Amino acid sequence: MKVLGSFLCLALISAHAIAADGPQARTPIKPIGDCIRIDQINEWHIVDARTATVRTGPKRYRVNLTHDCPRLLLGPPGLFFHPNEANQAISAGRICGEVGETVSSVQQPPCAIASVQMIDKGAFEQLSVQARRHGNAAELPPAQP
Repeated sequence: MKVLGSFLCLALISAHAIAADGPQARTPIKPIGDCIRIDQINEWHIVDARTATVRTGPKRYRVNLTHDCPRLLLGPPGLFFHPNEANQAISAGRICGEVGETVSSVQQPPCAIASVQMIDKGAFEQLSVQARRHGNAAELPPAQP
């Protein structure tokens, strides 16, 4: 009986550890009007290989990636957001933190976005000071037809 009790205790601890390391539930930005509008990005910063900040007029955001994307820091300026194809009909050109949204650069293939949060001006400026790369809409190449 002691062995069975020890086994059950170990199984519960293992299940808890797996759940803690597993994928986190997503909380996309709502309402959709508060999401990042790709066509209104006028400032961006790459804080590190997993974190970027974006400003669209008075709205500021922190974008967290699911994995390190070190090549976002290389090559010519540019940070390109790609919306979730499944949501194009309702959220065309918006990044809300949904599954399937990505960000890329000239040197970096698309990287999955883990989350997007609206942040205040102070948090945006604090993260921007730490940024290893930055840019604005004027630096982006023209859209391809």
